[in-house]
This record gives sequence, C-alpha cells and structure tokens, in this order.
Amino acid sequence: MVKAGLAALERQVFDFLGYQWAPILANFLHIIIVILGLFGTIQYRPRYIVVYAVWTAIWVTWNIFIICFYLEVGGLSKDSELLTFNISQHQSWWSENGPGCVRKEAPVAGIAGLDSQSYVSVVGCTLEYRYIEVMHSSFQILVALVGFVYACYVVSVFTEEEDSFDFIGGFDPFPLYHVNEKPSNLLFKQTYLPA
Repeated sequence: MVKAGLAALERQVFDFLGYQWAPILANFLHIIIVILGLFGTIQYRPRYIVVYAVWTAIWVTWNIFIICFYLEVGGLSKDSELLTFNISQHQSWWSENGPGCVRKEAPVAGIAGLDSQSYVSVVGCTLEYRYIEVMHSSFQILVALVGFVYACYVVSVFTEEEDSFDFIGGFDPFPLYHVNEKPSNLLFKQTYLPA
C-alpha cells in the first residue's frame, strides 16, 4: 500500500505540472484511500481495508480510461480538453518535457505585450509523451492489483483471527477450568468484629 501511495504522489506531481485537473482530483482521492487502507491495516480495521480493495477496482478502471485516452481508443482524443475540464488548453507535462524533447517557442505575429501567446513546437523526443502516460497508468494498474491481493489477504487474516478468538472459556463446551455453579455463602456472610 505504501508503494501505491508513493506512485500516486509521483503521478500527482506531474499532473500538477501539466494542469491536468481530472487526474489531480483522482490522484488526491487515491492518496486519501491509500492512507485509509494503511490506517485500517495498522488499526486492525477490516472495513477500511475493504474500502481500499473496492477503490483499487475503481482506480484500475480509471487508469484503463487514461490508457485509452492517450492511445485514442474508442473516439477519445489526446488533444481534447477532457482532463483539464475544458478550463485550459494544457496537456501532459511530458508533452514538452519528455526525454530528449527540445522545446521551441515562436511568438504569434500581431499580438504584442507581456500576455502574448506563443506557439510551442517540440521536436526530438526519444519517447512520445502519450507512451509515458500509458506507462504511468500501466504501473498504477500493476501496483493496484498487488495492493488488491494484499488487501484481500489482510482482510482474510483479520477475519480469521476474529473467528478464532475465544473469550476465557466463553464458547468452549469443555472449558479448561470448571466454575462452581453453586453460590458461595462466603460472599453473603457478614462478619462481626468484636468491640
């Protein structure tokens, strides 16, 4: 679970750099659920771990969507503003800062001032940014599946421990010690002290 949290934190940083608002929210929620799962593991709370296990299924689905988005499967377009909630035209941080990428800016003609837009072209990338995003999502899926298996194992261990817990002779038909069912007169007998 710790690896899942660290991987989500790393992804959160790069999504913040690219102003990808939908992934930022999803990563934030994922980090919260991972913390909840860790708390459940430390505090022996199987319900929290079950919440984490259910969330990992949603997280895998989200990452499959991200893979489909960047590979443009099913009518999705990596150039759409879906991940930024149509607030900005930003793309993945890796689109301009990937391995080997050289970024060239050319000012737009006719617009002067400090707020002018410039055309950015990126050349020489060793690996296209969409494949980096696909690798990030694939790694998230792998970590989530390992976390899911671990969560299921921990829940089964916790519930097994709860089932095998025995109060002091509470459920045994033949307890280790025998309690006398007759009331003792010693408890009810008053003692008189000579004056």
